Order: sequence, then structure tokens, then C-alpha cells
Amino acid sequence: MREAEELLKILEGAREVFVLTGAGVSTPSGIPDFRGKGGLYERISPEVFSIERFKKDPSFFYRQIGPMLKIILDAEPNPAHYLIAELERRGRVKLVATQNIDGLHQKAGNRKVVELHGSLEAAHCLSCGRSFSKEDYLQEALRGRVPRCSCGGVIKPDVVFFGEPLPSRALYEAIKAASSADLCLVMGSSLAVYPASSLPEYTLAHGGKLVIINLGETYLDPLAHRKFDLPVEKISREALRLLGVN
Repeated sequence: MREAEELLKILEGAREVFVLTGAGVSTPSGIPDFRGKGGLYERISPEVFSIERFKKDPSFFYRQIGPMLKIILDAEPNPAHYLIAELERRGRVKLVATQNIDGLHQKAGNRKVVELHGSLEAAHCLSCGRSFSKEDYLQEALRGRVPRCSCGGVIKPDVVFFGEPLPSRALYEAIKAASSADLCLVMGSSLAVYPASSLPEYTLAHGGKLVIINLGETYLDPLAHRKFDLPVEKISREALRLLGVN
């Protein structure tokens, strides 16, 4: 596939790569996206992810999302995750900023990851603030039940709901990395959700290049050095083969 060869040539010419990933990187692993055809919003209301609704009735969230949690927890990385991990191992990738909450980048071997929309790996009590690991709360959540702290408070996973700000530290690190990179690689994101969608603009503003791998248009396509309108797993699988990685 000549596109994979072209992608690797661009990456080899970069000094420092900032990677932004969206739901399209995880859909090949069996995790449905939110907005696409057959996505999560066709089955459940976006209201499920409202922080105000969660505070009023957390059982609504856990009843709706319980089955989805098992899909996420059972998912395995796909070639897109492994390609990004290999690029980090080779010293090309400075940071991966992901909009996903599934932890698949880390599972594939990435260490330099910031999770812009939080993670299921941890949770906290809305009443006393106590922190919990996923082992402490997910068993109840998987059953569609509301996990509770010993103080009686509701446990909320550390994912960003509608109405909540992005984790400030993660956003700061992403902006810093995007600003210093000479190449921003966007994979599997339609760049429709702000402020994550604005991160490639920091690279462009500082003279860097933008490469996008995504099925469908994004608002930054006209400014991209190269747009690959291909499934991320397809071009990644071929790139891994060219790199000699099975």
C-alpha cells in the first residue's frame, strides 16, 4: 500500500510527533463510537452522559452504560494502537493525547499518554472525594448498579461528562506538546469535539505540519499536509509490516 509508505516517509522526516486520537482508533477493537452510524447515540440518549442528570439520578447512567463497560474492558488493541506504540518506542512520538477512555494505548505499550476525556481506571466519591481503582467499583457498575462509598456517597468514574471541564493537567500537557511538535498526526477523529479538536491548530500555528488519517471529512482537511481517507487499522497494519513488526 503506497499510502503506508508515504505515511512512514512523512513520519521519518519529523523531529517530534504529537498524536491525537479519537473514537475511530478504537472502533476496530469493537468499541462503538458515539456519533457515527451504528454508534452509541443511536442506542442511548446523550443525556446519559450529562453530569447534572448523573447527580440527580446516577442509576440512570449505570443501568444504561453497564453492558458497554464490559465491551470496553474486554477490548484489545488493534494495529493503529500498536503502530503508535511502535513509533513511541522508536523515539518519534513525544505525546499521545486521546479522546478515548478505554486505556488501549497503554495496553498496546504507549507510556506517554494523556487522556483528555478521562479514564475508567479510576473513580471518586461525589460526597467525600475518596479515590477508587476500577477494581473497587466496576463490579457493581457492570451489573448496572450504583457503586457507593463507605460514606454512602455515589462513586463516579473519572471520565468527563457533558457539563464538566477537561482535566486541566491533561489539556495543558497536550497543548504544550502540540505547540512544540513539528508534526501533528490525527488518527480516527472527526475533530468535532472542542477543545480537543483545536489541538492540531497549535502545531500549525508554530509552523508544524498536520497529517490526518480518518474516514470522512474534518474541518482541518484543507490545512493538512496530507489527508488519508482510509480506515486507521488498514494503513497501520501495512505500516507495521513495512517496519518489520508483526
